[in-house]
Amino acid sequence: MEARVLEIRKGILNKNDEIARGLRRRLQAAGLLTINLVSSPGTGKTALLQRTLRTLREQGYSTAALVGDLETDNDARRLAAAGVPVKQINTNGRCHLEAQMISDHLSDWDIASFDYLFIENVGNLVCPSSYDLGEELRIVLLSVTEGEDKPLKYPNIFNSADVAIITKIDLAEACEFDLETASANIEAVRPGIQILTTSAKTGAGMTEWLGCLEHHKHERCTPVESR
Repeated sequence: MEARVLEIRKGILNKNDEIARGLRRRLQAAGLLTINLVSSPGTGKTALLQRTLRTLREQGYSTAALVGDLETDNDARRLAAAGVPVKQINTNGRCHLEAQMISDHLSDWDIASFDYLFIENVGNLVCPSSYDLGEELRIVLLSVTEGEDKPLKYPNIFNSADVAIITKIDLAEACEFDLETASANIEAVRPGIQILTTSAKTGAGMTEWLGCLEHHKHERCTPVESR
């Protein structure tokens, strides 16, 4: 039975990767940068994205967002307040988004009109690491409230990411969070990864984060066809 389960899982992932490759080519041809945000629940992913969307819109960029959750459209409504197109994807119990879900929800959008497409993945540090969504950048978030050892406990999601963001940095002192240790742990599982620190509440680190996006938008990172 175990061999059969593994065979089915491998088939599902192979199909997802095939769809993701086609989707990536489509998104790149449209000229937009696609960013997949992954984290555990409660890292402040929605708050950071809301501030990011609002700032990019004020700077004259055209952005859109897809939001994954098991249920509810709470986060989508929060992001829509930034004044950009947003769609909710409810997974109905699945702990991750899949490439087909992304493709389906883009069907009636003129993707060529966007500069950036953000995908807010389901809050989970396990399942999303295996699913390519056709993105060019995978961003993993770690909150200071989670502790410094999360990268060591969940190495796959950090190892598959292109950039790591430590969020809620304004709470670091109150949480007795050791930034140096956390950064070393991230580096241990993903050597050379860019590490940023941000606070959606105070705006700390937003200039560096937006600069990172602009760099990848204009320089275009090399597509990752399989993760």
